[in-house]
Amino acid sequence: MDEVAAGLLLVRVVAGLTLAAHGYNKFFGGGRIPGTARWFESIGMRPGRLHALFAASTEIGAGVLFAAGLLTPLAAAGFVGLMLVAAWTVHRENGFFSAGNGWEYNLVLAVVAAGVATTGPGAWSLDEAIGLDAGGWGLLVAAGGGLAAGAGLLAACYRPAPPRRDAQEAQDAAAAQAETA
Repeated sequence: MDEVAAGLLLVRVVAGLTLAAHGYNKFFGGGRIPGTARWFESIGMRPGRLHALFAASTEIGAGVLFAAGLLTPLAAAGFVGLMLVAAWTVHRENGFFSAGNGWEYNLVLAVVAAGVATTGPGAWSLDEAIGLDAGGWGLLVAAGGGLAAGAGLLAACYRPAPPRRDAQEAQDAAAAQAETA
């Protein structure tokens, strides 16, 4: 038995199907695409419907490809890009730990994907079966491509609403302005 191939298969399948399940849930669970679109709009990813469709499709596609070990560096780039956007838009302000809705989980998924892209998907993968080999470029494609895609998406589409001031904060600001006038 090839322990390395078995270990990589286990990691790929669990991480890949986990990501694919998130995409599936966006299409078929809870609020489906319309609900996901509203949520994306609320966090500043505009237009929400386009991002809901794009995120769900990328999660399913990258997850299934990663689980199968097919086009592994590109699938891993999908993980990295998705997790960067999720960490920045949803979890960044909550700190590191996932127990407090932080970005820990996003980091783990992105690094697992980049790590597998670096080593290659293993002997028990479709890449191996058809003779695809990233030839040492796996990390660059996964991390570099994913970070570039995620950062580009954020730069082009992330437009969060300005923070709302509560009534007391507004009153305090008005009082301070009146004192200086």
